[in-house]
Amino acid sequence: MQTVKIPVSIDPLRAAQSRLDIQGSVPGKQLKRLNEFCAGDCSDVSVSLECGVDLQGIVYLKGKAVTELTLLCQRCMTQLNTEVTVDFSFSPCKTEAEIDELPEAYDPIECNEIGEIRLHQLIEDELITAIPLIPMHEDTSCHQGSKDVVVGEIEPAQEERPNPFAVLETLKSK
Repeated sequence: MQTVKIPVSIDPLRAAQSRLDIQGSVPGKQLKRLNEFCAGDCSDVSVSLECGVDLQGIVYLKGKAVTELTLLCQRCMTQLNTEVTVDFSFSPCKTEAEIDELPEAYDPIECNEIGEIRLHQLIEDELITAIPLIPMHEDTSCHQGSKDVVVGEIEPAQEERPNPFAVLETLKSK
């Protein structure tokens, strides 16, 4: 196993045949879409990637990506550092039939026109989907966590107004 910078793209068939096993990092500054979700720059992404062929003859790319993101707490609007971890398991597919026959253990991934997979984009996509929907500090460490939030004022109940259809009630009884 080697520790290197993760390549931008790889040929999954060649990588699987050589049983490629990489541990490395992706510079956080290169992941522009992920940085748009952050309150600051995201840290470098630590990635472990294993390529191979399983017992059914399916080419796979399995791995794990871990990074720390600086997000805005949606309760107190201050910065929040959170660790985001994703596990992924992909298999390259060329046709719809291959996608339909793919076991549930693998997600399909498309290769580009020269048969390669863009790893940085794949890792970035997985991290974006793993960002918390509503990032918040824990109640104990949030500046607003123990305070009740009131929006607007509660108006006192209005006085009872007479029913405008009460006149019809008197006509009904005649």
